[in-house]
Amino acid sequence: MSLEEFVDYHKNQHAPLFCSIPETELYVRKYVVNHPIVAEGFPKPLYDAVVEISFDSFEDFNTFFNSENYLTKVHPDEPNFFDTANYVAMATHETIIKAGA
Repeated sequence: MSLEEFVDYHKNQHAPLFCSIPETELYVRKYVVNHPIVAEGFPKPLYDAVVEISFDSFEDFNTFFNSENYLTKVHPDEPNFFDTANYVAMATHETIIKAGA
């Protein structure tokens, strides 16, 4: 799939599917999908997307990703648009240094 097709599928198919399950409303505090762009003065992007999903706790994270709705509705869609064998995941603690107005 081309990069344009990937971005379109990610934003217009998968993201709405992710948001459609009730567990998203219950456990997800922030869901941000970033698609890097080629820009002068910046290196070529290494990834097609960076996704941020925020939870209040690891318990909420585990509850969400082990829920039947995620496992039967959202997770099966992932191989349709990204290489699930080669994605990179990271747990972080967000520190907001400056927030916009």
